[in-house]
Amino acid sequence: MASDSKQSVIFPNLAVKPVHVEFTRPEQSSDGGVILLQAIDRRLGLTERMASVLADRRQSGKVKHPMVELVRSRVYAIACGYPDCNDLDALRIDPVLRIVCGANEAADTLASQPTLSRLENSVSRTDLLRAAYELSDCVIAQQAKRRGRRKVREITIDMDSTEDPTYGDQQQTFFNAFYDNWCYLPMLTTLQFEDEPDHHLVAPVLRPGNANGSLGTIAILKRLVPRVRAAFPRAAIRVRLDGGFATPGVFDWLEQHSLGYVVNMPKNSVLNGLAEPLMKVVRQRSAATGKTETAYAENRYQAGKWASSRRVIIKAEVVQLEGREPRDNPRFVITNHKGSPKNIYRFYCKRGDMENRIKELHYGLGFDRTSCSSFQANQFRNLLTAAAYVLFQELRATAANTAYARAQVPTLRDRLIKIGVSLVESVRRFLLDGPASFPNRNDWFKIAMACGAVGG
Repeated sequence: MASDSKQSVIFPNLAVKPVHVEFTRPEQSSDGGVILLQAIDRRLGLTERMASVLADRRQSGKVKHPMVELVRSRVYAIACGYPDCNDLDALRIDPVLRIVCGANEAADTLASQPTLSRLENSVSRTDLLRAAYELSDCVIAQQAKRRGRRKVREITIDMDSTEDPTYGDQQQTFFNAFYDNWCYLPMLTTLQFEDEPDHHLVAPVLRPGNANGSLGTIAILKRLVPRVRAAFPRAAIRVRLDGGFATPGVFDWLEQHSLGYVVNMPKNSVLNGLAEPLMKVVRQRSAATGKTETAYAENRYQAGKWASSRRVIIKAEVVQLEGREPRDNPRFVITNHKGSPKNIYRFYCKRGDMENRIKELHYGLGFDRTSCSSFQANQFRNLLTAAAYVLFQELRATAANTAYARAQVPTLRDRLIKIGVSLVESVRRFLLDGPASFPNRNDWFKIAMACGAVGG
């Protein structure tokens, strides 16, 4: 607790006078820009929707902090760079966080860490499903509102898993040989509209560390695809998957529901044999030029458990790196798309943009901070972090006409959220007073106006 630590220090020789530092001003905040996220959240209704489907098992006469306040305080704190519940013991007195979370007038502070920890550990499986559905429906509805239901022509669903290292006695953690670590394997699903660079997160799912690559894939698609089709009736939906999803059940489901797909296929002796004639040509070219050479082709391929053959795109490549021996690099994707092998493979490679979104979640928002003992509590943390990310994605879209149109989460937070302000409260208003030296204020005001503010 803050009261257990030193309240001030003095640097005696840094300036012409001693420099005295203390942290004692209750009317000041380090995160004045979080008001932008509140404005976006109000426009989306995201935290309110998620909170409304969580069963409140507390005794009603003893409830001091409404469920929506609890959810907001957790989501906004994660967005501000505080992924641990412990951080709320200090942040609960933050004046700006109290405003944006809608703390009760009768409450002196936001909820404490024990209260929030009880919330995390009280959610049921039904709560998690309902909250996840609200998150995905909110994102889809917002994109339909922004783009128009009938104007979108192409939507790509990307699904990918990532490593979430675990430490300690956590439910459903297992050793994964691929990552050489004890971990969870969360799976993320995003929507990409047309050929835009952003991928909109719609379904984060925490999975055990020993989950096979495709676990949960069909269940997510069963719910997501009808909603996407209803929201964008004229859009062609394509599904783009990594090699871990290349199972007979996934291929069969995609084809039964008339979905275009491009799925990476792990190498094997049969596929290497199909690629070998083209690999010989590419080796000769690379030996002649001394450079990396690539060529594309297609064939038919049928794995042992498939009922019929499917189209396989072959990328035959020899990689030349300075100081190293040439290296064969054949790659394969299975598809039901029309188009040239080169264009189809290039379309598949664009899924690399989703990996940048995964990095944002990990390094920008602490998506892997799943330190609860309960598996369901950790899934809830994933959902809260996903909600914070959705707010940042909407902030990025709102900043389209500024220098932050393509900024990632850490930059958005450092430049737009992390603003030291003083709160001055009067009978008529709250005044958030920031520093006159704030270098990003012009862009900040533009974004604020786009979020619904009016000129002062």
